[in-house]
Amino acid sequence: MKIGDRVSVIDDDLKGTVLKIIADQVKIEDEHGFTYDLPKSQLTILDSGLYENSPVIRKNETSKNVSKKHNKTPLKLDLHFQLLVKNPSDYDAFERLMIQKEKLLETIDFCRKNHIKNLEIIHGIGDGVLQKLVYDILEGLSNVEYDEHGFFYHESGRVEVKFL
Repeated sequence: MKIGDRVSVIDDDLKGTVLKIIADQVKIEDEHGFTYDLPKSQLTILDSGLYENSPVIRKNETSKNVSKKHNKTPLKLDLHFQLLVKNPSDYDAFERLMIQKEKLLETIDFCRKNHIKNLEIIHGIGDGVLQKLVYDILEGLSNVEYDEHGFFYHESGRVEVKFL
């Protein structure tokens, strides 16, 4: 460090030019004409040409691996009967309900075995029989969170389940 060098204060937003150096003390003047006496250990030299001859190395960005386990989009289960079987008219009401219940229990078991955290169950609006069945099954499960009589309980036709 010598007189006339541009310096910056390490722990402050202050830059200036060296006016005088006496032992360990340095007198600097900032761009507004104010002078400061600072220890040499708190100053660093500003060298505008420091990085001019350094080559710029461009590195390829690596893609971040996203685990399927932590996928934020929920698994969807649509319990509309025409999507579960080929000939819906071949079944009576009780058989339909039991097939829908079995599909729901299979999907919940699948989610737990494969560590899927979110499940969206689409039960439809209808008469509320399937909705009641879905909520009764969810009520009997442990380590699950769902909106149990929320604001859209009768209007939404779906329920989101989070496995803990």
